Order: sequence, then C-alpha cells, then structure tokens
Amino acid sequence: MREGPDIARIASLVGDPARANMLNALMGGTALTASELALEAGVSLPTASSHLSKLMEGGLLTLASQGRHRYYGLASAQVAGMIEAIIGVAEAVGPKRVRPGPRDAAMRVARVCYDHLAGEQAVAMLDRLFDRKLLLRKDNEIRLSSAGAAHFSALGIEIQAKARRPVCRACLDWSVRRSHLAGTLGAAILDKIITEKWARREKDSRAVVFSPGGKREFERVFLA
Repeated sequence: MREGPDIARIASLVGDPARANMLNALMGGTALTASELALEAGVSLPTASSHLSKLMEGGLLTLASQGRHRYYGLASAQVAGMIEAIIGVAEAVGPKRVRPGPRDAAMRVARVCYDHLAGEQAVAMLDRLFDRKLLLRKDNEIRLSSAGAAHFSALGIEIQAKARRPVCRACLDWSVRRSHLAGTLGAAILDKIITEKWARREKDSRAVVFSPGGKREFERVFLA
C-alpha cells in the first residue's frame, strides 16, 4: 500500500454522477436539504440520504440543524476549490452533456464559486488588482500589498485572516481557464457587491447578474 493521501477514495466520492450533481449544486454557497439535493441529483430521497452519508463520512460536507430542518453544505473552501478545478478539467477535455445556452452565458460572465466571485468579471478584476499593485503575485502565491490593504479598508471591505484559510488565493476559473480571486478577500468582495446591490443572485443558479448601474460601479471600483 502506498503512503500519502488516498486520492482514489476522494475521487470515488466525487466521481459518482449523483454525488457530483449534489456537490455542484452546493457550489453556489447555499446550504440545501436532503430533499433539495435529491432533486438536483435526480434520485429518490433514500438514495440521496445514502449518498450524503458517504460524502459526510468522506469529509466533503458539513451538516447544520435548524429546528426540524437539516442543511448540507461544502465542508470548506478547499473542497470548493477542488470541485471548481474538476469542473475546469471536465470543461476542457470532457464531453459536453448539454449545448450551452443563455443561462450558461450568464454563468460565464459572473457567478458564485462557493463564497467568492468567478467568471469573466472576476478574472478581469484580479488582473486589474495585479496591474495596480494592490495584490502581488510570486509564482502561484498571491499576497495583499500595503497599498492594497489601505485601498480595501477605504472601501469598507473587512479583510479577516482565518485559520487554515488565506486572505488571497488563486482559484482556477473553469469558464475562462485563468485564475480569479478566492480566500477571505475574495469572499469579502462578493459580500460588498451583493450588499451594495450592484448585482443579484439568480434564483436556482450560481449566476450573478449586475444591474447597469451596479456594473458601472463595479468597473469604477475594481476595473478602472
């Protein structure tokens, strides 16, 4: 038996089509019930419960109770990053299950990736933050510059370092095939966008839709 992480175990958990659909549904950052995840996976509730138990045992999901309801969510940003990376590989080399339509176009422009912004707008934002030296890049690492810390503070964006989660992290964007910004800063920026009502979440979708005025404000603040 080889030493090191058991990649095959995680791959088998993610590789089942029903479980893959459940995990993808949770990429929107919203906790869902077993019944909701059963619908996403296209399976019966007992079958969904069996799949959810396996994902819980594998450390990929968390479970929270509120009254009579039980809500499932992704266990961590690391799990979300893994799923986003797999989506990127599937998009690049795998067969397409459906023909891309208008809804897919909206997802390519801007969407939620667990708790941060992804899509063309997010990739453009990260590029501009590098250009303005608000973020600094060395190899695969991203760090916040002193100018960046002052800039985000002036915008009212709180940056909190959390245990086992960096302030800045590159997350490979499956639709653009380049990186967007994850980490606690990425999450805080998405919170800013939604709180300011520059954009809204599409119902039953990961798509983020900017209003005309919100798009102008986003571009003024992050892309100028």
